[in-house]
Amino acid sequence: MDIQFNTPTNVIYFWAVVALSVILVVGYLRRSLLLNRIAPIRMIPRLTGTSSNGRRRFRIGLLIAVAMLLCLSILDPRWGTKYKEVEQKGIDTFFVLDVSRSMLAEDVKPNRLDRATTAIQDVLDVMGSDRAGLVTVAGDAALTVPLTLDYASLRLALDDVSPRSVLRGGTKIGNGIRLAQKSFTDEVQDYKTIIVLTDGEDMGSFPIEAATDAAASGITVYTVGIGDSNTGARIPTTSYGQPSYISYEGKEVWSVMNPTELENVANAGGGAFVPAGTANLDLGSIYALRIATDAGKSFDSVKLEQFIPRFQWFAIPALLLLLGDSWLSLRPRNKSAIHTYEVST
Repeated sequence: MDIQFNTPTNVIYFWAVVALSVILVVGYLRRSLLLNRIAPIRMIPRLTGTSSNGRRRFRIGLLIAVAMLLCLSILDPRWGTKYKEVEQKGIDTFFVLDVSRSMLAEDVKPNRLDRATTAIQDVLDVMGSDRAGLVTVAGDAALTVPLTLDYASLRLALDDVSPRSVLRGGTKIGNGIRLAQKSFTDEVQDYKTIIVLTDGEDMGSFPIEAATDAAASGITVYTVGIGDSNTGARIPTTSYGQPSYISYEGKEVWSVMNPTELENVANAGGGAFVPAGTANLDLGSIYALRIATDAGKSFDSVKLEQFIPRFQWFAIPALLLLLGDSWLSLRPRNKSAIHTYEVST
């Protein structure tokens, strides 16, 4: 049976399970050691009459099991297959992803860049047989993934994107659009789209002119604006190893999403502006209902094989174990052992 984990990077949380296990076991051993120091062995049952070592050890094992199950759950394990009928569109799509430092602003949780990569993942889930590629852009543009049907490699690339993905800082969206335009691999004029995901800050790269050139060559440009367009947010960084915010001339920099610029770019590119803002964005549905419909040619439908999510197989037992732990905590113990001891003394 083939098993895949959709979010393998979450394996790092297993270190938290290790830490929790060490804390619980050390705490249990330390308690036993202290009891042996302060009282004779025959007095310990009387001092600990409201609890028992057996129950305490059981609860430690139960909590470790809960933590382990939750960690397995957030890895998003999948096995077994289901089939989904998808109409082949034959569209080539380049995602132009802004990876500048302003995309680390946290007006969108966890930050703008993570929200943008999640939106691209949503599109990949519905693309079917469309080719996709990735261009990352900050102060310069880089062809991170050429056009491909291998969505797994594109997902891996998305897991690794950061402001370090390009060599220069800043934001030059126009350069990203131009590089994506050059990176399409055939001479057919139609059925090509560029989807730009950014907060709209640009440093003189003329993105409107770049979108106009793309539209003239038969490529439709869509823009997705991510971030707060009113108050914006500060850009986190580190200073001498401590969390801080980027500042300029002694003042903290606040990054604001620029919807006007992004709407102008989309209009010049013959596409549309998607003002995601700080809301949850289902870009997959937007792609299927609008972008693919506008830009795609249709072929025969195909059945795609998909792995079935099984995270609930671990999350539900974890919840049940937690409820069982709560029940054990509230359930009164049988005091007969204590009574017997008192009578015998």
